[in-house]
Amino acid sequence: MHQGDDQALERALALLQNTIFSFSMKVCGHREDAEDTMQEVLAKSVPQLPKFESPRALLVWLYKVAKTRCLMSRRKGKFAPAQELSLDALRPDRDELEHLGGDGGINPEMFAIRSEQASRLRDAIQRLPPQYRIVLVLRDMEGLTDEEVAEITGLRPVNIRVRLHRARLFVRKELMKTWALPPHGRRKRSSTAPEPLRPKSCKAMFAELSNYLDAQLDDSLCAELEQHLAGCSPCKVFIATLEATIDQCRKAPAGLPAPRKAARLRKDLTQSYRQAADALRAKA
Repeated sequence: MHQGDDQALERALALLQNTIFSFSMKVCGHREDAEDTMQEVLAKSVPQLPKFESPRALLVWLYKVAKTRCLMSRRKGKFAPAQELSLDALRPDRDELEHLGGDGGINPEMFAIRSEQASRLRDAIQRLPPQYRIVLVLRDMEGLTDEEVAEITGLRPVNIRVRLHRARLFVRKELMKTWALPPHGRRKRSSTAPEPLRPKSCKAMFAELSNYLDAQLDDSLCAELEQHLAGCSPCKVFIATLEATIDQCRKAPAGLPAPRKAARLRKDLTQSYRQAADALRAKA
């Protein structure tokens, strides 16, 4: 193997290390578990690297192995219970809807600034049940498509959309806990007449918000939802805070492994790769 090949392999392994470690940190929430996952997944994958002709196939395979390893982490107590999230439980109640966008209430700009604090976002994601957390991390934080997430998780794309939406609503709700909502009926009222709420209409639109924000809603439903938003300021603020939540997930910084430990691992992995490549050439 030439020096140029060594350097190319070094760069490729560093990229794989960073990808697996970052993903594992977001799912496991603990550096030691993420490092263990990175080491185990790479040890399994490097002998297989010469067999992959497609970078996408390699990426999907790596995420599958890393996902399984994360869910088998010894720190199982860190994970939220494997429960189902109810859409009804994630909708804002009437008090919150009245507070959204009202005088002295919540506004999207301040919500976005508060949610930028990495620790708040990280804690909210760690409270997600694991089957929802995996989907949110892969889709919104790793930037994969619905189809790629479905291939990695074994779920149908339609189920990916359901879990993604509920995970987003859950994280938004956790971030909202930093706002102290006043007791019912004690909020200072505007001098102008309050805008009437339409609870049934508001409730009907919540299931489609993620599809709307991801431009996956058909034209007729999109027009109907936009018409509702035009006349309902609480829902307009709600969707803005949901959009801010998604944006913060996508902007979340990627964690990096400890440089010295990563360098030692790459050295060992390079030898494993050479042996695997030599074995394939010998068979050919």
